[in-house]
Parts: sequence; C-alpha cells; structure tokens
Amino acid sequence: MLKWVIVGGGIQGITVASFLLKKKKTSTNQLRIIDPNPNPLDNWKRCTSSISMPHLRSPSVHHIDTEPFSLQSFSKKEHKYHPNTDFYGRYKRPSLEMFNDHCDHLMEELDIPQSYVASKVKNIEKKDGYWRVHLQSGEVLETEKVVIAIGISDQLHLPDWSKDLKQDHPNSLYHVFDKDLPLLESMIAPFIIIGGGITATHLAIKLASLFPGEVTMLKRHPFRVHDFDSNPEWLGPKRRQPFVQIKDYEKRRKTIRAARHKGSIPSELRNRLSHLVRTEKLKIEDGTVKDYKVQPNKVELFLDNGESIIGGTILLATGFEQGLPGREWLEPVIKQENLPCAKCGYPIVNNMLEWAPNLFVSGALAELEVGPIARNISGARVAANIISSI
Repeated sequence: MLKWVIVGGGIQGITVASFLLKKKKTSTNQLRIIDPNPNPLDNWKRCTSSISMPHLRSPSVHHIDTEPFSLQSFSKKEHKYHPNTDFYGRYKRPSLEMFNDHCDHLMEELDIPQSYVASKVKNIEKKDGYWRVHLQSGEVLETEKVVIAIGISDQLHLPDWSKDLKQDHPNSLYHVFDKDLPLLESMIAPFIIIGGGITATHLAIKLASLFPGEVTMLKRHPFRVHDFDSNPEWLGPKRRQPFVQIKDYEKRRKTIRAARHKGSIPSELRNRLSHLVRTEKLKIEDGTVKDYKVQPNKVELFLDNGESIIGGTILLATGFEQGLPGREWLEPVIKQENLPCAKCGYPIVNNMLEWAPNLFVSGALAELEVGPIARNISGARVAANIISSI
C-alpha cells in the first residue's frame, strides 16, 4: 500500500512531490509519480527548449523546492553561474539553464526518479477506503491519497483554418509545442509565426537570429505588456482572500479570466522585438488569417485586412485549449465518483484542495480555489504547501 500517488510529472506534480518529501510526509518508497513522459519534467524541458527561452518570467523565489531562497543558494554553491547573467532584472528572474539544473539537483537529492512511473492513468476509483489508480500498462496502484496535478499542455490550440492545412500539407505548418516538431534549421524559410504572446515572442527572437530577414510575426492584437501574467498581489492574501469568499463559482471563473494578462509579454521582450524590426531581421504584422492558398514549397495566407503573407513554414504559437485537463479519463472518474464541478467543468474543492476524501488537485484543476496563479510555478508552490500541510 502506497501513501501518495501523484498524477503528473511536470512542474506541478514534482513541486508537490518535493514538498511532501522535504516535509517528511512520505518517502520515495511510499510515493509514485505517474506521467507518460520517460522522465520527470521532460515536457517542461522540451517546450522551453523549443523556443530557447533564456530566462523564466517568474522571479527566483518561484521554483520546486520548499525554501524560497533555495535557487539563489544553489547558484552560489555552483560556481558556473554569474549573478549578472543568470538572474535577470529587478525580480532576479533565473536563467532557464540554472532553473533546470536546480530542479535536476533537487530531484537527485530527493531520489524522485525512484518514485517515477512512465505510464498513463486509465482510471481512478475508491475501493475499501483506499484509492486504486489503474495505469494503461495494466498495473494497479493502491494508495491512501492521490494528487491530480495535470495540465493542458497536450491540448494544443489550432485555429480552424490551420486544421485543414495541417491535414493536407503537414510539413508546411506546426504548432511550436508539437511533440514531433522538427529542428527549426531543417524547415523551409521564410517563416510566419502566428501569435503575439510570450511564446511567439521567444520563437520570433530565436528564428530572427537563425534566419534574419525571413521571419514575420502575425498577431491579432497590439502587444500587451506586463511583467507577469497576473498581478503579483495574487500571491498573497490581498487578492486571494476576497476571491475565496466568492461563493458563486461562475463569478470566480470570471474573476480569473479578468485577472490574467492573457497573451502578454514583459517590457524587455517588447524592446528586443522593436530592435529586431529596426535592424530588419523581423517583420511584425497585425491581422487575422481568413484563408490560405498552397503553392509549391510555400503557403499564402490571406488576412482580414485584405493583405496577404507568403511563407515556407508556418509556426503556430497559439497556446492551448482551455477545456478540462485529462478529459478523456477524468470525466468518467468524475461521474463514477460523483465529484463536484462548476459549470466550466473544473473541480469544486475545499480550502485544502480536496476534491473528495484524500483526493487532491494542483495546477489548472485547482484554479477555482487558488486563483489565476494556479497554473504557474507560484501556484504550484501554493498548492504544494497546502497539500503537504495535511
């Protein structure tokens, strides 16, 4: 009999695991972390690597360890890091390399790989007072407690016009977070990036360095410039206390939507884009794709403003579908275990993030309780702290 099973081996799940192990709430022998990827944090590393994100948007106190200044302490012990380059700006935003090294160091220290199981969850059921977690491999894990810490990263959003193009001409269009994304260097220039948020921006900067003058960024709205993707006050009681006092979950959902700076970028990235435009390494266009025409080795996109753009490869940086994570296996569990949900389909949980006795949630599934930061590293820390205090 296990003590804890965590469904999800990304930032959310590994943060919960780290807190449980550090606070001696379990041991690696009594813990299992279930995720379809071969290793913990594989999906995080793949997505951030594909856009060559140099620094995180989050400040240095947001990471997977329990102590807020753990990352800064780690950087001082490892002499290969430099405070002027590996911590950016007033919020000391860490370099991606250092953040990942810190994650790897902590996982090795806690022996987290010993608890990791590379498989998908098929079903979860309550039986004889315990939870049984059925895996697609056929294995069944019996455990006292379960944490569902899955995200929406496998629910890629493709605009309607792009679905037909992807089906008929798969090599001309990719979502930047496609698991089978080829090397950018192997793709046909010129490039058109669809999107105006932080992913599109990092991608544009990367491509402009590889293919200067052959990259166009197509966005639907003016740049939304914010340091973070929601107000930092959501990290503390000033915003969260009034939020959890809202009894109407539709109002909570509206509050979350209003609080998120969706598709926003920090000011230094906006400045870098401006420099690339001035030096003619990048073009930026405003408009929405209405139709397309395929030509030999290129695609012409027709925009709503009457103009058109021709590209050899189209890269979508259009984010993710916002539906319930893990819908395929989770919806049957919701019906089977009679789990309460709001009209948006997301869990209604108590202040301990408990959906049913000894069934907890983190990340996107916890946002109706944690608020707009739930999906971020800061939200992972909030959820992990709550769950590990039980």
